Amino acid sequence: MTTTPLQAVGLPDPYPYYADLAAERPFAHDETLGAWVAADAAAVRAVLGTPSLRVRPAAEPVPAGIVGTAAGEVFGELVRMTDGPLQRRLKALVVQALARPDRDRVAGLAAASTRAVLAGGEVPYQELMFGVPARTVAALMGLTDGADAEAARLIGDFVQCIPAGADEEQYKAAAVAAASLKDLLGPGLDGRGEGLLAELVRAARADSWPDTAPLLANAVGFLSQTYDATAGLIGNTLLALSRGAARPGDPKAADALVREVVRHDAPIQNTRRFAAEAFTHGDHVVEPGGQVLVVLAAANRDPSVNPDPHTLLLDRVNPVVFTFGAGAHRCPGEDLATAISGAVVGELLAAGWNPATLPESPRYRPLANARIPHL
Repeated sequence: MTTTPLQAVGLPDPYPYYADLAAERPFAHDETLGAWVAADAAAVRAVLGTPSLRVRPAAEPVPAGIVGTAAGEVFGELVRMTDGPLQRRLKALVVQALARPDRDRVAGLAAASTRAVLAGGEVPYQELMFGVPARTVAALMGLTDGADAEAARLIGDFVQCIPAGADEEQYKAAAVAAASLKDLLGPGLDGRGEGLLAELVRAARADSWPDTAPLLANAVGFLSQTYDATAGLIGNTLLALSRGAARPGDPKAADALVREVVRHDAPIQNTRRFAAEAFTHGDHVVEPGGQVLVVLAAANRDPSVNPDPHTLLLDRVNPVVFTFGAGAHRCPGEDLATAISGAVVGELLAAGWNPATLPESPRYRPLANARIPHL
């Protein structure tokens, strides 16, 4: 059976396939997917850098299953799901707010949460990968005394509306979760607290931003963007250790390991773009209405930008990494994700965790774009 880039995400080792794809079909139309596929660094850069390609189809800016619900209201205001001048202005405010938390504080919150989880004597990987990052970001938004745990539970329901293959039940769960998250986060709109939402509100006021609804939506976005990406980064870093990566002896080494895993075994393997206007790359033209699957994980291992790309090198000089995107939609949460992941991994090792206890060939969650192992 012919493998597609979407099926490759869950393979035990998708990287030989990605290498062939980038070398032989760096930008080509895949008849099985009904989409163009960008696989090498040049194609991925071009696709992510052009205003002709948008993050959502023009005819469906919000998934039909959540239109008219709280989930649809949130989805339609997320900077990661919109384009244009207002998106760029709001994105600048989001970046400003996310730059405020001190990296050491982020790592400290994640480390304390990890220690609490490990106090039970077992290693609950699901909780370490999903719960700890979500609770850490919730705490950074000022949610404490159990509200952080409630936010972590709710965001797990909300993110179900984001994949293209979401069903009616998932849409319903996302709508309920979005309404609850807005209630939970709403008090932060007064801008008087110390959390991420308060920072976003203050940045918006300084910029004379007129509307609070997008601010609340993007506070939910802080949580949702943390969820799958950071879970995959933690899981893939633990697997890298089980496969012989050097055990980090201090936080700086843990950070170096996590940042190389971001490139080497990307937690987010692909993303999509939709043509609002004709887009040309080389001899190929994507007509309006066409879509492009952007294989970030393949471009990360393109030897033209990262020498010896299939080797995990903790001292890699100036790596080119596409995992967090590029251009107008580059994810501003990279430092947040790597700080949380490094802290979780560091605490797990300090508690005596043995990487050899992980399965040699783990299964991966059946997701089209995120590489998250079952541990």
